[in-house]
Amino acid sequence: QVLLVESGGGLVQPGGSLRLSCAAPRAIFSTFAPLTMTWHRQGPGNEREMVASVTSDFSTTYADSVKGRFTISRDNSRKKMYLQMDSLKPEDTAVYYCAAFSRESGTTSWGQGTQVTVGS
Repeated sequence: QVLLVESGGGLVQPGGSLRLSCAAPRAIFSTFAPLTMTWHRQGPGNEREMVASVTSDFSTTYADSVKGRFTISRDNSRKKMYLQMDSLKPEDTAVYYCAAFSRESGTTSWGQGTQVTVGS
């Protein structure tokens, strides 16, 4: 298991931007770099859904609902992953979670989540 800590959530107006961070403070480069990192969210009354992913070779995927607005990235030297969220909409309101999948162990680790609220 990997300890993951999210930060950067908050209240933002529609059309605004936020940048979420996910840190793995106890990981080292050689254990962080191979991980597939993902962002998920769970809005009120909704199931948790995957928003974006970035693999160990920096390939990215996005949910259709966020394509063109969100950008996922990672910095292995800092053991961090980011989610730049632009043109935010009220329907983006959710608790956002980061996760790390280890192909070596077959396990997924989760962060505690950070609240994002889009509204006036």
